[in-house]
Amino acid sequence: MMKLKAWESLPQYMQNDAVREYYGILTKRTSSLVIKRLFDIVVSAIMLIVVSPVFLILAVWIKLDSQGPVFFRQARITQYGRVFRIFKFRTMVNNADKIGSQVTVGNDSRITKVGAKIRKLRLDELPQLINVLLGDMSFVGTRPEVKKYVDAYTDEMYATLLLPAGITSEASIRYKDEDELLAGAENVDKVYVEQVLPGKMKHNLEAVKKFSFVGDIITMFRTVIAVLR
Repeated sequence: MMKLKAWESLPQYMQNDAVREYYGILTKRTSSLVIKRLFDIVVSAIMLIVVSPVFLILAVWIKLDSQGPVFFRQARITQYGRVFRIFKFRTMVNNADKIGSQVTVGNDSRITKVGAKIRKLRLDELPQLINVLLGDMSFVGTRPEVKKYVDAYTDEMYATLLLPAGITSEASIRYKDEDELLAGAENVDKVYVEQVLPGKMKHNLEAVKKFSFVGDIITMFRTVIAVLR
């Protein structure tokens, strides 16, 4: 079951005064943390079974459209700074992360024809159910970043690593068109770190302060509505 590590067991960079405030809040919500993990296990297992036909259809569609693997695997950072490999359906040309920015911009030339359609409905995120079942992620939490963006975190931003990374969050809903915000930027990484990331983290940190299992369920429903719109 998910529970917080002892303060002394946290990575050294997380043991700062800014993170301690959030840590103190979460220590009082142990029951919600346990329920959150139980929910993640049960629901992700059921959903993986239910959507398995969709997985097969998308896998064939992706393979017929372009060369490369069905899944996009990339090292991301989750709870306590642990590195894991995220599962996503590949929506870009093979090795896209090696020939461009780590974030995607609007009209990104690396996106495949099928990938554009899959991304529009957020179907590329479906394989992350595997990460949720394994405990790398949760349904709701701060979206997992690559290490170079985590290295740009302020002391307070490290508080988001007290909880597992998530498939969706309030920040994900508000920044669902993030790629369009970055379109046209001369230096995408610089704009992301200096402008987009701080805005997203404001919502992520607020979510940690207000964390509750009921709040997670509400965020999940709001995400579905946002995607349908």
